[in-house]
Amino acid sequence: MNIITELFGIKYPIIQGGMIWNSGYKLASAVSNAGGLGLIGAGSMYPEVLREHIQKCKKATDKPFGVNVPMLYPNIEEIIEIIIEEGVKIVFTSAGNPKTWTEKLQSHGIKVAHVVSSSKFALKAQDAGVDAVVAEGFEAGGHNGREESTTFTLIPMVRAAISIPLIAAGGIGSGAGILAAMALGADGVQLGSLFATSVESSAHINFKNTVVDLPEGGTQVTLKELAPVRLIKNKFFHDVQEVYANCGTKEDLQNILGRARAKKGMFEGDLVEGELEIGQVSGLIKEIKPVSEIMDQLLKEFNQAKQLCASL
Repeated sequence: MNIITELFGIKYPIIQGGMIWNSGYKLASAVSNAGGLGLIGAGSMYPEVLREHIQKCKKATDKPFGVNVPMLYPNIEEIIEIIIEEGVKIVFTSAGNPKTWTEKLQSHGIKVAHVVSSSKFALKAQDAGVDAVVAEGFEAGGHNGREESTTFTLIPMVRAAISIPLIAAGGIGSGAGILAAMALGADGVQLGSLFATSVESSAHINFKNTVVDLPEGGTQVTLKELAPVRLIKNKFFHDVQEVYANCGTKEDLQNILGRARAKKGMFEGDLVEGELEIGQVSGLIKEIKPVSEIMDQLLKEFNQAKQLCASL
């Protein structure tokens, strides 16, 4: 047992990222049943859809699970009320000021973790009273920090800055990666890309197969003027780069992005015009596996890495 497993009441300090269009109740419950902490991704759900997923997750697991809430999304007040009404006990917040909802959530017995990309924001989250911080490096998929700090540099800097529990995220896709993050000062880890390609992920099979086939360097962060996001280099990505090449404005970028690009890509499987979000660690993912096998492999690799380090 460590501080993260004790905080969330889980067996292993491994948390599944609450990724939009990937993290429904099937994925969250599978991770929780395997001893980690599953998160439902509220960012791609209307409020009543979120309620349905929470209710189904409660039926699918008797283990702790949580909800990831990007605070920039509409209907945030309704989402928070549903989380409270349904008795969810763990919430991960991101993309907003942690002071906004932390106190209210904690007043209902809910543990709150907040995702940050720098020591400065980690300190703000600690000052806001959160129970834990997720420090996410530049390698991560989806929306990313503007600082471009990699996980290996970010984790020790955040560890030196805060005293509350620290969860590392970004570029972690193996048991050895988990050990490395913890050696740098993390108390636990959050994995996204590896679980996004699992059997239980709600992502489209076209997206999963594309991730499995990705080479090293198959992703890049773009759209920094709107909200930095790491994407697979498909046609849509190259269309965005053409806007940059032509010295396009922020409005031009917004126009080409439009609406529902992420749903089109990850959930509906449009590999040409869709927004395909995945992390750099995708270069290591070679197979679509059930969550149970992923967790077993992570634990096996972690123990092998520990033994190797002990022998050095």
